[in-house]
Amino acid sequence: MNANLRQLSAEGVAIWLDDMSRHRLVTGNLAELIRDSSLVGVTTNPTIFQKAIADGELYDGQVHDLAVLGVSVE
Repeated sequence: MNANLRQLSAEGVAIWLDDMSRHRLVTGNLAELIRDSSLVGVTTNPTIFQKAIADGELYDGQVHDLAVLGVSVE
């Protein structure tokens, strides 16, 4: 673990990640960060998800299924 993160965590600072993605889940990276870097929370925003959906393939199947069902973005 990064010594700075360890010290912050020891002082009571909650370490959060502002970059949640399906990639982090399927690769085990999120679990690694929780285990090794004192991560205690995650957050994200629409821009991060838009980039993940547009630039990767991990969401393609689900987006296709939703399109076939005629689900609107609203």
